[in-house]
Amino acid sequence: MLITSLETIDRVVEADVAYTIARMQVLERLPGNPIGIACRRIDDRIAALMAKHLPSPSFNRVVGLRTGDERHIEPLDAWYREAGAGARFEMIPGHFDAPLGRELARLGYGHSAFHAALICPPSLAAAGPAQIDVEAVATAAQMEEFLRAYVAGWGFPAKDHERFKANVRPWLGQPGWSLYLARQDGQPAAAATLFLHGTVGYLADACTNPAFRRRGLHTALLRRRIADARQAGADLVFSGAEFLSGSYRDMQRIDMQLAFVRAVWTPLPRPA
Repeated sequence: MLITSLETIDRVVEADVAYTIARMQVLERLPGNPIGIACRRIDDRIAALMAKHLPSPSFNRVVGLRTGDERHIEPLDAWYREAGAGARFEMIPGHFDAPLGRELARLGYGHSAFHAALICPPSLAAAGPAQIDVEAVATAAQMEEFLRAYVAGWGFPAKDHERFKANVRPWLGQPGWSLYLARQDGQPAAAATLFLHGTVGYLADACTNPAFRRRGLHTALLRRRIADARQAGADLVFSGAEFLSGSYRDMQRIDMQLAFVRAVWTPLPRPA
């Protein structure tokens, strides 16, 4: 068992932010930056991320506020409002205090959700079900199958599939990234990412085509990525999930343990 500490929490948050910024940089490199990607860093630990034309929660959030940082909240709120982007302020246990909450409430934010981070040592990995084939994506042909599973797993509307695939193809070969495809009966059924940030492995963005759910694909992808993180020299592995969701329970079943739960603050509806 790993004992959670503020150091562990900070390593998890840093890797999470590094992965999100890496994803956003792929989009920022599109000609003309059509999605409106922007990032502000404060004191080398607070990250304010924005995707002006993409209402993705992970791309429009503030991470890293700590005790004494309430002075930064109003300028950041103004930055998002001026851009017409919805902001999320993520409050981390161990770094949250009442003045941060009061300032968020004063500016019209309310606590709206929880998001769990689960951790494990890389030695946790064990073999998954033999009938599930998990392969590392290394070729353009595999990438197309990865994309098929990915758009199906996340439920993107058919009209958006080609644009999304074009935006995601550059993930193949990104430094620190490994992409995985799980098959069921030879069909591309689930997809996931392993991101390495120093000696921290992030089990990111797993999804399963609804036609293949409840067959152990997510668990097989977890085990494979943990094993590969160990081989790459990681000493800590983590993932995130909605508290008590199916993904959360899959992680618990393989003995990943809850490290912390971040509180998400979002704008409350304004009175009419």
